Amino acid sequence: MNNTKSKAPVATQRLLTLLSAGVLLSALAACGGGKPAEGKAPAEAKEAAKAEGGKEAGGLKLSAEEAQRAGLKVETLAQQAFADAITVTATIRPNQDRIARVAPRVEGRIVQVTANLGAQVKAGQALAMLDSLAIGEAQSALLQAQSSQRVAQADFKRAESLVADEIIPQRDFLRAKAELEKASGELRSAQNKLRLLGGSARSDGAANSTFALTSPLAGTVIQKKAIVGELGTPSDALFTVADLSKVWIEANLTEDTLSKVRVGSAATVTVTAYPGERFAGRVTYLASVLDKDSRTIPARVEVENKDGRLKPEMFATATIETNGAKREALSVPDSAILLLQGQPTIFVEEHGGYEARAIEPGDKLSGRTVIKSGVAAGEKVVTAGAYALKARLLKSQIGDEH
Repeated sequence: MNNTKSKAPVATQRLLTLLSAGVLLSALAACGGGKPAEGKAPAEAKEAAKAEGGKEAGGLKLSAEEAQRAGLKVETLAQQAFADAITVTATIRPNQDRIARVAPRVEGRIVQVTANLGAQVKAGQALAMLDSLAIGEAQSALLQAQSSQRVAQADFKRAESLVADEIIPQRDFLRAKAELEKASGELRSAQNKLRLLGGSARSDGAANSTFALTSPLAGTVIQKKAIVGELGTPSDALFTVADLSKVWIEANLTEDTLSKVRVGSAATVTVTAYPGERFAGRVTYLASVLDKDSRTIPARVEVENKDGRLKPEMFATATIETNGAKREALSVPDSAILLLQGQPTIFVEEHGGYEARAIEPGDKLSGRTVIKSGVAAGEKVVTAGAYALKARLLKSQIGDEH
């Protein structure tokens, strides 16, 4: 009897323990703690979603429509022959054969300025008006010479008619002729003096002390010192006009490169203001004397600049083709190379996608960059639209981090 009573609490305790365990398992199942083998499915689905979003083992995936919108162009790499070249830093200068520093021939007070800095002017166009005492005196002398010539002309005609009728002796006719020739000579002298001083005769016959300061050539006003009211003198140029349709790229060659360059060698010029653009030119001058301080030889490349984008005093880089033999090399357009995490990189099309590939770039030749390592001949490289692929790659990497 006592044994039966003692076993009842033990059985009750076991029953309570089993019930508690069952409740706990039910709660875990409701919270997703059960079926541990199925817990891998969401992670696999996430990786699949990433692959569908763009980045897989084959690189970035783009549909044909997306590639067209991004402007992607692909080129198959092949060995190409390039002329050897040297690259030097340079400075853009105005064409010194087409530049004029304009100053008045005589001293005069500036009364009007008609050309502004940066203005495009034609040959003979007035840049400013000046008032000069010397011009006024020359104008007066011209008017007097014109009057004397008219009187001498009238006397000669009268003497010519009278001598024909034998009314006056021959010596009077010859005297009138000599006076006319003298007056005509004085008139020509007065006209030449006025012209040499920079003035011109007025059609109304009135004396005028003002004259126009004109441009001797067509070009751009690159310097202006003329101010109304100030005195202009022959020793100080009031304007500088330059024809910038052709500019000079001035560079210095070291002694070891001098033997590789010839007058007439082709060259390309780049400036930081227009990245990716190259301006074609040709070497037109090599100095005959070495600069003893820098130990370099001045050289000049002439470049067409009809649109005026190349500005004097800009820094530039000139790549000059040498007279050496051509060499074979793999190359891509300069625009195909971009920086990815500080490393020069290109995108290669393979396995149906676009893979970023680190490379070792070499020399820049005629708008292309030689590739030393990282790709091989026959591979397809993205030559246009690489920045769109870079942006897509960085976007996918940011998504991975989050």
